[in-house]
Amino acid sequence: MTDPDWWRQAAVYQIYPRSFADSNGDGIGDLKGITAKVPYLQALGINAVWLSPFYPSALADGGYDVDDYRNVDPKLGTLADFDEMTAALHAAGIKLIADIVPNHSSDRHEWFKEALAAPKGSAARERYIFRDGKGENGELPPADWTSVFGGPAWERTTDADGTPGQWYMHIFAKEQPDLNWDNPEVREDFLKTLKFWSDRGVDGFRIDVAHALTKDLSEPLPSTAELGVEGQLLDGSHPFWDRDEVHGIYAEWRRLFNQYTPPRTAVAEAWVHASRRARYASPEGLGQAFNFDLLQADFDADAFRSIITKNLAEAEATGASSTWVFSNHDVVRHATRYGLPKALELAEATPTVAAPGADANSEEAKGQDGKAWLLAGGKPSDVDAELGLRRARAATALLLALPGSAYLYNGEELGLQEVGEIPESERQDPAFFRNPGVDIGRDGCRVPLPWTADGSSYGFGSDGAHLPQPEWFAGYAASAQDGVDGSTLEFYRSALALRTELQGAETLQWLPSAADVLHFTRPGGWHSVTNFGTTAVELPAGKVVLASAPLVDGKLPADTTAWLV
Repeated sequence: MTDPDWWRQAAVYQIYPRSFADSNGDGIGDLKGITAKVPYLQALGINAVWLSPFYPSALADGGYDVDDYRNVDPKLGTLADFDEMTAALHAAGIKLIADIVPNHSSDRHEWFKEALAAPKGSAARERYIFRDGKGENGELPPADWTSVFGGPAWERTTDADGTPGQWYMHIFAKEQPDLNWDNPEVREDFLKTLKFWSDRGVDGFRIDVAHALTKDLSEPLPSTAELGVEGQLLDGSHPFWDRDEVHGIYAEWRRLFNQYTPPRTAVAEAWVHASRRARYASPEGLGQAFNFDLLQADFDADAFRSIITKNLAEAEATGASSTWVFSNHDVVRHATRYGLPKALELAEATPTVAAPGADANSEEAKGQDGKAWLLAGGKPSDVDAELGLRRARAATALLLALPGSAYLYNGEELGLQEVGEIPESERQDPAFFRNPGVDIGRDGCRVPLPWTADGSSYGFGSDGAHLPQPEWFAGYAASAQDGVDGSTLEFYRSALALRTELQGAETLQWLPSAADVLHFTRPGGWHSVTNFGTTAVELPAGKVVLASAPLVDGKLPADTTAWLV
């Protein structure tokens, strides 16, 4: 497939590789496991796979601490395995999008080890952000900034003679030192990385924390109090979030991407104000940027309508393609979020951890992400799993009817709930240990998938899984849903197949409807109707080709979406 616009309305399936499929029985998912599941992915009907980091890593942040950008973690396979997986995906008509982590490397990266061994002012240290400390003996950090994962955003080094040395900056974990993007060597090396993977057949890239690469660290560095939160995401003036200079980097990347046929695609993970998101998604830049607005919204007709209208207008104005997503590797699964009637009450009583670069007091940060429930001691019994799944299926059908690209997270096609009952002794996400009582971590959405209803790891591998799987996984297993009418897996397969058949121009038209109903039509007369209310409603004239739940006497019941032609 050489269509340069293939990505604009693609259905992209995110794979968290360590939790997808384990081919060798070591409890960790791997590339050969993905290759073995290509027929499953093909039958699902997706257009592309987004592969979360697969690079060598100490897992200080789930693989987003990269030791070597041009290699594969030995626990996950080899470059030969990567090539085999890529070829299998392409043979099945599936594109491959790789995760790129440009803001920071791992502290095990050869560059950082060289920097620690080098003296102050050396070329090796100029690849990162080293500064002298404040205080009489440099004992205080250069600024009082806080990292996203809690604690200071600066870590002091120890010189070769054992004396305290300079400090280095890390917006995230201390094992993730920030790279210095003012350094031409850093920029050139990432171009090499992008070319390395593009030459191996990677079709596009998801750019991690795309809004944080460039920094203004001119002295004196402002204090946290001086920065404040008002307006920090609005005008590009923050010292390390969403600075205008970052777009010069992406313009350079775009020139590289356009050397390929078709051009390599890219999507930015940029937690920025909507008014500034368009620059990341411009044709001269990355081409696309995630919007997480639906992910952060309650299951509510007015909220959905407002978000969809706003984002489609933004896409039309910039020529970009909209992106839609409900779940990923960082958030509580939406089948669980939608089954938490008490989630908002819990959120009011629980500290909120903002997304990278976001204001912790913003409406976005206070979205119903389910972590409040977990932090407040929520149990699986608190969740109305039936209601959550019903709403999740309705929301997914609505999402798949929208113009733009749809991003799906592995396991949502099985209707998986968040795994909340992970003992503290078995949790892995460093965020949980760095912020006890503040951040529950992300292990609950990263539990390995159930492929069969039995076995030591429900078919994930031959000898257990790296995170504990609950007994109720058996009922959600792919084998238990395959070919079963009405199952969530078959619902996704049908929706994705119809989506390809019915797709048209990237527009929609809202039609008059009741207050709790969203009704729109796509080019060619394809209708999508979602009932957010509590009572069944009449459907418009036409043939129902998909329903997220059975109709009741020909009417659309509560928490259900139907497509008609």
